[in-house]
Amino acid sequence: MKAREIMELLFSLSFERDYSNTCDTLKAGDPEKEVSKVAVSMFATPKTIAQAKTWGADMLIVHEPTYYDHWDRLTDEAVRLQKQKLIEESGLTLYRYHDHPHFCQEDLIAKGMVAQMQLPGKADYVTPGALTRITLDTPMTAAEVAKHLETHCGIHHIRISGAKDIPSTKISGMFGTPDGVMQELQSANCEILLTGEACEWSLAEYARDAAQLGYNKTLLILGHIGSEAGGMLYIADLLAQKAPALSVRYFASGEVYTYTDET
Repeated sequence: MKAREIMELLFSLSFERDYSNTCDTLKAGDPEKEVSKVAVSMFATPKTIAQAKTWGADMLIVHEPTYYDHWDRLTDEAVRLQKQKLIEESGLTLYRYHDHPHFCQEDLIAKGMVAQMQLPGKADYVTPGALTRITLDTPMTAAEVAKHLETHCGIHHIRISGAKDIPSTKISGMFGTPDGVMQELQSANCEILLTGEACEWSLAEYARDAAQLGYNKTLLILGHIGSEAGGMLYIADLLAQKAPALSVRYFASGEVYTYTDET
């Protein structure tokens, strides 16, 4: 298949809307390139690019920006130019797949995260690209949920703000950094909110104040990669099912932070 045809296949999974102003575009390489091996990742880090090239990938599909800007606008800044050169020398055709997976009947990123988290309960994909609610079969405290997610999603040090020791059944997933997190945190439908990134002086302080005032509210901050990587892993598996002639492999970007207790 050509690189363009692979992306058209993935785009076709989304429901109809205006995609004329989308970041889901070609970032490097030839869209007409014949592809037999596809690498999938969250970010096109130099390490990921090297791993994909060593594996023999013809194409790399990522969820997030390559050049630290939502639209991947290049400047003459040294790091950006060196990364651009690295990608060109790799020979990879690079596409971003961000908007379309969020606008499916069941948000593909959220669906992949639900599968990876393995929380015992029922998921309701309320708003594409924004909100998934999970009703647990058995109550868990926020501290127990955090430990469970660290184990199943490979996340280090989930940050907790709020009522971490109260058994809860209502979990809201707002993966990545969507709008509307405060509104959902305030909702009666939310006891524990999972998100990737958060403004501490706003969201974290609200959760802390709410808990100290007697409300069952907790914010769990998973990190951006930790809150969406399961979705790209799911998309790699989905592409392999939809196009069995392709070899598809997921490459983990790894967490962006390191910690003092890591060896």
